[in-house]
Amino acid sequence: MAQIVKIISITKITHDVLEIIAEKPEGIQFRPGQAVDFAINKNGWEQEWRSFTFTSLPSDNYIAFNIKTYPNHNGVTNQLLSLEAGDEILIGDVYGDIEYKGEGVFIAGGAGITPFLAILKDLKKQDSIGHNKLMFANKTKADIIQSEYLSKILGDGFINILSDETLDGYEHGYISAEMIKKYSDAHTQFYYLCGPPPMMNAVEQHLASLGISADHIIKEGF
Repeated sequence: MAQIVKIISITKITHDVLEIIAEKPEGIQFRPGQAVDFAINKNGWEQEWRSFTFTSLPSDNYIAFNIKTYPNHNGVTNQLLSLEAGDEILIGDVYGDIEYKGEGVFIAGGAGITPFLAILKDLKKQDSIGHNKLMFANKTKADIIQSEYLSKILGDGFINILSDETLDGYEHGYISAEMIKKYSDAHTQFYYLCGPPPMMNAVEQHLASLGISADHIIKEGF
């Protein structure tokens, strides 16, 4: 059954991504990386459910989301731009299969970073970042979500790939088999994938070409 909670704060963290922090629903349980059904508690929007990933941890006394908005679409994410602290949202069922199984390379595209934000935060809290790496694909530098935080916790293990810009210190183009091989090492046990379907399909093909078996690929639908 859905619970109504109030928004504590809502902040624009990139040109098109909002961070929403809200009250934690009573009794809610989730693992880092899982998502939840989410709706806006306003007339006409209560049944417009969408899936958003928690970027907060289960131990936090609030829930948080990083949500990409599409101002040109008259949908839920566009409506989020009009919300303020004190407005209400509906929180429904929790789901999602992705979970951390061991050190590896996280490969994310755009808003597909959100389950990995929670997983990496949890690893940082446990002082267990280890040799994990993140390959994060975006169009431009301005699109990178939580860039400062990810750079801080991952250091050289934070690899950015930009398709529409060429900048020093950033890979350019699209994720390739050669790029994946470049950033894999003896510590890489698993590959974690989340992003738009075309990217996911391409990366899975690259991993297959590198001889990576399916049981070492952990993915979440976008």
